[in-house]
Amino acid sequence: MAKQHESGDVLATLDGILQQRRSADPGSSYVASLYDRGLDAILKKVGEESVETIIAAKGNDRDALVYETADLWFHTLVMLATKDLSSADVLAELERRFGLSGLDEKASRDS
Repeated sequence: MAKQHESGDVLATLDGILQQRRSADPGSSYVASLYDRGLDAILKKVGEESVETIIAAKGNDRDALVYETADLWFHTLVMLATKDLSSADVLAELERRFGLSGLDEKASRDS
């Protein structure tokens, strides 16, 4: 049985691995190969994973939806890392939004 982790622990672990892979040999690491191909290649992968997640959501296979969402999140974390950001930055933004209505939060961005 797989070891269960707290969500923040998994994200922090992934953040660390993604940082380590920035200096890895592209021939030895998928993530390093993404970094080596540059931001456009990473953004293309995020786009592909977004489409695959949407297609999975339209279907009835819950496992496929979870799998594709995990791919999307993973590649989004790679994208963030290329911009010197991490899951902690996104989590902090989500935490900031607690107690705000969605409409109020959106209005604050429009002004």
